[in-house]
Parts: sequence; structure tokens; C-alpha cells
Amino acid sequence: MTLIANPIYDSVFKYLMEDDRVAKILLSALLKKEIVELQMRRQEYSAMQQTRISMFRMDFTARIREADGEEHLVMIELQKTWLATETLRFRQYLGTQYLNKENMREEDNRTYGLPIISIYILGHKLGELHEPVVYVRRQYLNYDDCVIVHKDKFIESLTHDSIIVQIPYLKGRTRNHLERLLNLFDQDYIYHADDHLLEIDENKFTGKDEQLIMNRLLKAGVAPEIRRAMDVEDEILSEIEKRDTIIMQKDEEIVKKDEELGKKDEIIREAVRMLKQAGLPVDEIARKFSLSPESVNHLLNE
Repeated sequence: MTLIANPIYDSVFKYLMEDDRVAKILLSALLKKEIVELQMRRQEYSAMQQTRISMFRMDFTARIREADGEEHLVMIELQKTWLATETLRFRQYLGTQYLNKENMREEDNRTYGLPIISIYILGHKLGELHEPVVYVRRQYLNYDDCVIVHKDKFIESLTHDSIIVQIPYLKGRTRNHLERLLNLFDQDYIYHADDHLLEIDENKFTGKDEQLIMNRLLKAGVAPEIRRAMDVEDEILSEIEKRDTIIMQKDEEIVKKDEELGKKDEIIREAVRMLKQAGLPVDEIARKFSLSPESVNHLLNE
């Protein structure tokens, strides 16, 4: 058995993807296309120490070769989170990429945006989707829902495909090349004595690409700066969990108080009805309960 750094941690994942060969292998497998050239963009990932949000971001410019040999540039926007995160944060970041002038290209005296492919690596489960990897792909259709084969730069600038990885559903799946690579993210392998590490059977990862990723994670596991960064992430996660616990407790207290007020209102309502049935005038009932006559009439008419 071998101990490797746990790539669910932002610091480890960043270290992993900073290796050009590893990044090209992993992104090619996710896209299911050959990446001829890959360039990491200026770092725009969220530093957890500053934002207190575990959402990691990296952008790449890639030249992709299609099955027919055609090559074209795309922008790969990769986001990773290990907490259930509001989709608004993903949308906000995506919006900045559409507005970024660095993502525009001049062609035929017109300006087009680079096609964007969004990759979301989630440490949590989505609703009813149980597949570890989900592909969301667009199609061009005419009025009769017939597929239009040709693509247009204008449309490609304004719409995008997405790939969603649900780490909890990996569960040792090795049905294809991508799942064998992603198996190195499987949290079922967490080392019992240290969540920072995964304990894996290296005999199960004998492919050249798998070995390359595993070796990079081996280096991360013994790098002092990576270990310190994981400790910081743990501290921030603990703060987030404490905050969420406090919010949940306060929400429960509010619900409890609302229930108590509801019961109190029901008791007053019944008492007002009984007094009215006993023949007391509305003004007298209002004085007894320190209510306005209008409030008493409202209770009687509910």
C-alpha cells in the first residue's frame, strides 16, 4: 500500500495541475479529446485564507484536435469545491470569463469569444444524478429538431458545454480510462490516521498516465509546504462548519419560537371565541387581552 496526498485539498490539486503533463492527461481524459497544446492562464483561483470559501478555480487555454483532425482553441474553466456550494458563485465566475477581453479573438475583422468548456469537480453529490461524470453538451437544432452539423463562432462565443465530476460516486469505479485516473481522488481511500492522505494499492494503478499522477501526489504528500497548506484548509473548513452549525441552531431556535408563538396565538384565539360566545362585547374582550377591537374581530373571523 502507498500513501499519497489527498487531491480533494485545494493545495494538493493546485500542485497536481501545475504539472503540464498531468494537467494535459487529466483534462484530455475529461474532454475525451486530444489536447495538442495547453497553457495555464493567470491564476484566478480563490485563496481560501482570504475568501473563507472552499472554491478552487483554474483556467487553461487549450488547442484541441478533433477526431477529423481539425484543431481549434478553447478555454477550459475548471472549478472545484468540496462543500455544497451555491450555484450563484459558479455563475458569477462564469460571467467574468464571458466579460474578460483576454478571452476574445479577432477573426475576419470580427471579434469572437473563445469557446468555453466548464469543468466542475464536486466533493458532494448532486440531486438525482448518480453517475460520477456527467457531460452536458449542446446541439444546434432547426425548427423540426433536426441536428445542424456545422458550428458557428457567434454561437460558440455565447454558449458552452460542461462536465461535472461527483467525487462521492467514484467508489472504486474503473470502467474506462477517465475513471481509472479519477480513482486517485476516491475518498474511500482516506488513510485512517490522517485525512490528508489516501492509502492506495499501487498495483491497481499500473498505467503510464496513472503512474504519472500518482507520483505527483506522492511528492505532494511529503512536501512540507503542501502539508502546512492542508492544515490551513482544515482550520478554515472547521470555521465554516462551526458557522454553519451556529446558523442551523439559530434557524432551529427561530422555528421553535415561531411554533410557540403559533400555539400562544391559538390559545388566545380560542379564549376570544369563548368569551364572545359567553356574550362579552368586543371592546371588553379587547381590554382583557390588551388588543385592539380590530384585532379581536380579525381573530373571530379567522
